[in-house]
Amino acid sequence: MTGIFQTEQRRLAIKKAIGDKNGKETRTRINGQIKIPEVRVIGEDGSQLGILRTAQALQIAQDTGLDLVEVAPNSDPPVCRIMDYGKYRYAQNKKMAEAKKKQAVVEIKEIKLRPKTDQHDIDFKVKNIRKFLANKNKVKITVRFRGREIVYADVQGMETMKKILDALQDVAAVVQEAKMEGRQMVMFVGPK
Repeated sequence: MTGIFQTEQRRLAIKKAIGDKNGKETRTRINGQIKIPEVRVIGEDGSQLGILRTAQALQIAQDTGLDLVEVAPNSDPPVCRIMDYGKYRYAQNKKMAEAKKKQAVVEIKEIKLRPKTDQHDIDFKVKNIRKFLANKNKVKITVRFRGREIVYADVQGMETMKKILDALQDVAAVVQEAKMEGRQMVMFVGPK
C-alpha cells in the first residue's frame, strides 16, 4: 500500500513540475528544446530581429553568450527572446513571490453554541468573536440542536443569534443571515 502511495506522489510531483492538469507543457522552452522551424526573434536590447530559422536564432544567441528563450509559445510564429535565462527565472520567481505577498488571506473561524448556552458563556464567545474580527477574519456562528431541541430551533436558535448580533453590532456586519443546515443553525459575520 505504501509503495502505491509513494508512486502516486512521485507521479503528481513530476506532473506538477512539467505541466498543468491537462498534461500541457507549461515549462518555458530554451535553446535546444525549441523544435519549431521558424520563430520571431527579439534581441537582448529589445529590438526586433524578425522571423528567423530556429537554428539561426540559436546561433545568434550562442554567439552573444546568452540563451534563446521562448516567451510567447502560442503566437504564430512563436516569439523567442535572446536573454540570460537565469536572470529571467529569478525575475519570474520574484514577481510570483510579490503577487503572493499581496494576496489577502481571509480565514473563517467557527464558534459553536447550544440553544441553552448561558449568558456568561455567550459573553465569553462574543469576546473571542471580537478578537477574530479585529484580525480581519470572518466568523461562522453555529448553534447545534440535539434530540428534541430541534422543535424549538426557530425560537431558541434565533434568540441566541440575536443576542450575539446585538453584542457585536459595533464591529460586525452580517455576511450571511442565520439559516438552518440540517440540525444546526448557521450565520456568518465579518468585520465592518
